[in-house]
Amino acid sequence: MRLTSLDQINQNYRHIYLQPHFDDAVLSCGGAIAMQTHTGQRVLVVTVFGGVPPADFKPSAFASQTLQLMGLPTNAAEAVEQRRAEDEAALGSLGADVLWLDYLDAMYRGSPAFYQGNEALFGAVNSGDLALDETLSGVFSNIHERAPLAAIYAPLGIGHHVDHQLCCSAADRLAQRKLNVKFYEDFPYVAQPNLLETRKRELAIAMEPELVEISGQLRQKEEALAMYTSQVGQLFGTEDKMRQQLRSYSGSLRRAYPGIYIERYWRW
Repeated sequence: MRLTSLDQINQNYRHIYLQPHFDDAVLSCGGAIAMQTHTGQRVLVVTVFGGVPPADFKPSAFASQTLQLMGLPTNAAEAVEQRRAEDEAALGSLGADVLWLDYLDAMYRGSPAFYQGNEALFGAVNSGDLALDETLSGVFSNIHERAPLAAIYAPLGIGHHVDHQLCCSAADRLAQRKLNVKFYEDFPYVAQPNLLETRKRELAIAMEPELVEISGQLRQKEEALAMYTSQVGQLFGTEDKMRQQLRSYSGSLRRAYPGIYIERYWRW
C-alpha cells in the first residue's frame, strides 16, 4: 500500500524504516523486512528525500551526469517518478507499505546546487542544509507519536553521503530520548574496509550490535534489490555482482557458520 501523508501512519505499524533514498532500506534491511511482513507485522518504509522537483527544474551538470549513469531521464522530475516506481515494486514484493516525503535529494538542493560532485556529496553537510537536521527530527518525532509501538530504523551514515548523515543525526535525537531506534549498516558502503569503524569513531557513542539472521529471506531480498534497475548497474556493475557482494558481506558476519546470512543493526 502506498501512503500519501504522515497522517495515515497509525499505531498498527510495528516497524518503520527511514530511508534517505529509494533503495536504502532494501539494500540494508531487506531480509528483516521480508521476515517481519511474513509473520504478519505491518512494516512501513518512508523515503525521506523522495520529493519530485518541479517540471521546469534545471539540474546541475553533476546531477545530469549522475542521472545518465543511472540510465534515468535527465529530466529530474521524470527520473524521480521512475525511481518511485522501482521503490513501490521492490517494497511491494516484500509486503511493506511505502510513503515518500517531499524533501529533495541532495543533488537537487540549493541554487546554485549545494553538491556539485561526489567529494561534496560524500563530505560535510552544506551550511544551507543544516536546518534540515532539526526539521527532520520533528518529522521523525511525529512518526513515532503516530506509531508509538513501532521500532524505528535509520541509517548509521557509513560512507558519509550527506542525506544519510542528516537522517542519522535526526534519528539520533530520538535515540537519545531512549526510544526504540535501531541504526542499520549502509550497504554497500559498509562492505568497504574500515568505513564502519571510521563512522563509529566519528559518532563516539557506545553501541551495541543486534544481529538478524536472514538466510531464509536472502533470495527474496536479492529479488527485491534487482527491481531497482537504475541502481544495480551504478552500485554493483551487474546483477550477479550485486548478489555476490550481498552474500559476501552478509555471510562475513558469521564466518564460522557457512551458509548463514546476517543483517546487523546498532543501538545506543
